[in-house]
Amino acid sequence: MSKPLSFYRSYFLSKTMSFLRRRNGTDSSKTRVADPNIKKDGAADDDKKKDEYKIPQRRNYGSKKWSCWDNCCWFIGLICSIWWFCLFLYNTMPDSIPQFVTMAITGPLPDPPGVKLRKEGLMANHPVVLVPGVVTGGLELWEGRHCAEGLLGKRLWGGSFGEFYKRPLCWLEHISLDNDTGFDPPGIRVRPVTGLVAADYFATGYFVWAVVIANLAHIGYEEKSLYMAAYDWRLSFQNTEIRDQSLTRIKSNIELLVATHGGKKVVVLPHSMGVQYFLHFMKWVETPAPRGGGGGPDWCAKHIKAIMNIGAPFLGSPKSIALHFSIEVRDIAALRAQAPGLLDKDVLGLQTFKHLMRMFRTWDATFSMIPKGGETIWGGLDWSPETETVNNSAKKGTDNSTRNTGGNGNICNTKGVNYGRLISFSKDWAETHSSKIERVDFKGDKLTNSSNCDIWLEYHEMGNRAIKAVADHKVYTAGSILDLLHYVAPKLMARGASHFSYGIADDLDDPKYDEYKYWSNPLETKLPNAPDMEIYSLYGVGLPTERGYIYKVAPPSDCSIPFQIDTSVDGDSEDSCLKGGVFSGDGDETVPIISAGFMCAKGWRGKTRFNPSGIRTYNREYKHAPPANLLEGRGTQSGSHVDLLGNFALIEDVLRVAAGATGEDIGGDRVYSDIFKWSERINIKL
Repeated sequence: MSKPLSFYRSYFLSKTMSFLRRRNGTDSSKTRVADPNIKKDGAADDDKKKDEYKIPQRRNYGSKKWSCWDNCCWFIGLICSIWWFCLFLYNTMPDSIPQFVTMAITGPLPDPPGVKLRKEGLMANHPVVLVPGVVTGGLELWEGRHCAEGLLGKRLWGGSFGEFYKRPLCWLEHISLDNDTGFDPPGIRVRPVTGLVAADYFATGYFVWAVVIANLAHIGYEEKSLYMAAYDWRLSFQNTEIRDQSLTRIKSNIELLVATHGGKKVVVLPHSMGVQYFLHFMKWVETPAPRGGGGGPDWCAKHIKAIMNIGAPFLGSPKSIALHFSIEVRDIAALRAQAPGLLDKDVLGLQTFKHLMRMFRTWDATFSMIPKGGETIWGGLDWSPETETVNNSAKKGTDNSTRNTGGNGNICNTKGVNYGRLISFSKDWAETHSSKIERVDFKGDKLTNSSNCDIWLEYHEMGNRAIKAVADHKVYTAGSILDLLHYVAPKLMARGASHFSYGIADDLDDPKYDEYKYWSNPLETKLPNAPDMEIYSLYGVGLPTERGYIYKVAPPSDCSIPFQIDTSVDGDSEDSCLKGGVFSGDGDETVPIISAGFMCAKGWRGKTRFNPSGIRTYNREYKHAPPANLLEGRGTQSGSHVDLLGNFALIEDVLRVAAGATGEDIGGDRVYSDIFKWSERINIKL
């Protein structure tokens, strides 16, 4: 039975009075005054009495000096508190609040392209196929080793990447492929995630296809009219068919989309490496079974309205060279320079660089990104299409420097830059005229070492003389870069060479080009016989994009990667294209313009030997503009390689074509760079 309220009131008052009495007694004892009549008998008595009447001092804990440990704990606690508070706000506040805050700062937001076009009356028409690129598609585990217990059916790649942080070595073991077969190691099965969720977001909050899908939904698209052509982007293109029948699934789903939409052809949107994958698919689908899909020479003409290639590395990317050679790109090299040795050390059993290189070199699909076309496309020792001639001419007093201009103004000053030299071992060799360079032939006996390294790389079999020979060759162009990779990683390149090719065909009617290794190289294969189809190249411009590298030999160390980008090297002026050991050109930060734009500007333009049926081609460039403020996220006018998928102008072009427009209806070519002028400098048989 509960007590009445008066009982609690009386109890509280009695306790309060008791506390006050005790407090008053304590305070009075502290403030006692000595009796003036007491006589001072001596110094000892005086001290005794002083002690007797001395007021007790309270201990002041606030005066304690904090140690470094206290400061660290306080800082960590503060960060955790802020993190949890932000997480609480994120999960509790309405979704509309960020939009209201943005509108208060920047004013009313423009309508997304889908909303805008729906107001104009555009509606869903042609079904749409999305083809993701390298690393953007999710991968999940279906069989694993003991260390992966509890991960069956969960994502190993994409999402939160939580398992990488929990068990990094186990994660690396499962995400890598077998070095000999190019498939999963025994006892491991990792498969691509299916459906639109396979590549809508790469990680929480980092969109890939999500913005495109949302805008397609605004004009009436839904899952039955959209198809994500997910595949395992680690495997070579033909191996995705051998292991997962991915090419067959794409063929069947496109046929289903056409059949269920009244015979309307599909609009295909490949992104990044997905562009090369779909080139391979088009050749595979018309090739007779069992080597191909058996669709016949008119399959593409019957099923595809348009292919809108986004951020297309048709002719590869120099980034791929740096990744295969030293597992570096500009940002990684800069991080390595700021924290020397950090990424090479064994931190918690994870030797970062060596593990990354071992993993990356098992992904056969990455070979497709090595530059194609040799010196004809990428330039030689003394020329490149972007600069025509360079200022290291043997002619004295001649200054042929230009500015590499892109979508939003001047990217950099090309004085002293020769983009044809993809790798140079010192700034001097990058700038010296070829007539003054004596190069040592590195293709000899490698004088191999015996390797006792925990993490095996082919570099560990190279002797010091072999490493020195590579550096003494001084300069490598697109014509010699393959020889270099074959020399430093022969087993790796032997596997890659069986799936991909990088040349220019002399005679496309030669039966050898019927082999699948040529199908993803647009310079060694023909487009399908589909004169009514359209091909677009949609790419960003106005961003510094890696075009060449200055390397150095790393300090000798057992089991290390012997070559590094020399981040100490810069150009002679502030606006130089050479910064931190990296030559930059114009592009989308990943793919140079010459790779993304040449085929649609010249190689396929009109009826050529690469495009015998005269498929219409269009170049559409998107000038990069950074977000106006932090609340705009990655921006709506970005030209960056992945962020381009959130560019409103690009999405509007895609939606108009999907709704039935042609290339001429949306304005034909739209370029800001000199891609047509650069393409004319490339002397290629058409």
